[in-house]
Amino acid sequence: MRLGKLAAAAGILLDGDPDLQVTGFAIDHRKVAPGTVFGAFRGTAFNGEDFIAAAIAAGAVAVVARPEIAVAGAVHIADAEPRRAFARLAAKFFTPVPSTIVAVTGTNGKTSTVEMARQLWRMTGERAASIGTLGVTTSDESISTGLTTPDIVTFLSNMSGLAREGVTHVAYEASSHGLSQYRNEGLHVSAAAFTNFSRDHLDYHGSMEEYFAAKMRLIDEVVADSATVVVWADAGEWAGLAAEHAQRRHLRVFTVGEQGDGIRLLARTPTQLGQELTVVHDGAQRTIRLPLIGAYQAANALVAAGLVIATGGSAGATLDNLSRLQPVRGRLERAAIAPSGAPVYVDYAHTADALEAAIAALRPHCTKRLIVVFGAGGDRDVGKRAAMGEVASKGADAVIVTDDNPRGEDPAAIRHAVLAGAEGAQEIGDRRAAISAAIAMAGADDIVLVAGKGHEQGQIVGSGENMRVLPFDDVAVARECAADSLGGAA
Repeated sequence: MRLGKLAAAAGILLDGDPDLQVTGFAIDHRKVAPGTVFGAFRGTAFNGEDFIAAAIAAGAVAVVARPEIAVAGAVHIADAEPRRAFARLAAKFFTPVPSTIVAVTGTNGKTSTVEMARQLWRMTGERAASIGTLGVTTSDESISTGLTTPDIVTFLSNMSGLAREGVTHVAYEASSHGLSQYRNEGLHVSAAAFTNFSRDHLDYHGSMEEYFAAKMRLIDEVVADSATVVVWADAGEWAGLAAEHAQRRHLRVFTVGEQGDGIRLLARTPTQLGQELTVVHDGAQRTIRLPLIGAYQAANALVAAGLVIATGGSAGATLDNLSRLQPVRGRLERAAIAPSGAPVYVDYAHTADALEAAIAALRPHCTKRLIVVFGAGGDRDVGKRAAMGEVASKGADAVIVTDDNPRGEDPAAIRHAVLAGAEGAQEIGDRRAAISAAIAMAGADDIVLVAGKGHEQGQIVGSGENMRVLPFDDVAVARECAADSLGGAA
């Protein structure tokens, strides 16, 4: 495709040869081939501007960079926000894309919501996919990307690849990092969802206000002018603020929850294997037997239903199909049964709010003790550590503080910070040993919750050149510990 045609389609004024042939896009100079458009961005660890000459030497025909950056030997597409310009240009290159695209933002629940939307679409015969923390998931396969929001080139090429495979409906996670770095721009997003908002990633954003503003870019700038915004109405003041952002753009707002107008939740009753929901939509009341436990699972499911309905799905069929939803990997996933008969659940909760929600989800199903194993990640927001400890000690009957992903920090120092808020908690640094201890102490009517890592397949130790990812899967380890404990009991 000609550079001039791409620029015109993206609304970018080109100062250079419009007839140059573009063969691809790259933000890593090592992936540049002849005909590539190179994005030179400043990052936290690397500065892409330092590799402009190398990219041009490798065949880059154009470089998207700040106006003050010198570019010699290629067309300089200058923009004060080069990430945004690059994304909009790339979006015109990676075609076709699925016809129905929705995005989900919020602190917690993004992964479950996009995956549930995918399942609901699939149940009505649509070719659907989800993109996020779990990777690219279709009805046929799941491919891990390792990031909630992959880089813009991977994101757009994934979208185009899905469309070429016949996928028509995609739900993706819009993380605050991805939104602030313009990693999901340029597509026609038919609907967006806001799940909830609580403290996280302040090591990156600096303040709750900046963190929320990053989330709101989805509503303020990314979604189409004709989009619907689905809001979990019970998310406190943040829900109202999200709705206000949508109303400023004259977008349709579809609220869900006990205070919702689109789908109102009248009652929620825990059952042995899930919960029974009574909801009202369009004046009609119905009962839904959701095969997932926990209030936040109900919230995610209803928000997913709102997205499907907002993009043309049958309301009746969508709400009926909630009873057929399958659990999402690492989200209150029942991993094992202890020798005593106690179930062991694994959850991705890694913030105070998420941990509190996971504990609250399991409490109605727990006759005696709720035993919680968790830790906090290193090189991340240190302010949430004591708060997580406090939530655990207040909500659980027994708490074991262990290592999560220590990264470049001293694991003992991280545990110490968590324990500052976790009165009466036990400290077992080795995560496998901690899980094993929890399973060994669990009685017949107890429940064990292992929180923090969820679906993750590794434990990150060290940083920079010294970083290692040690194989570690909470689900697999829980099963192994349960089996070992059973052998020991025998």
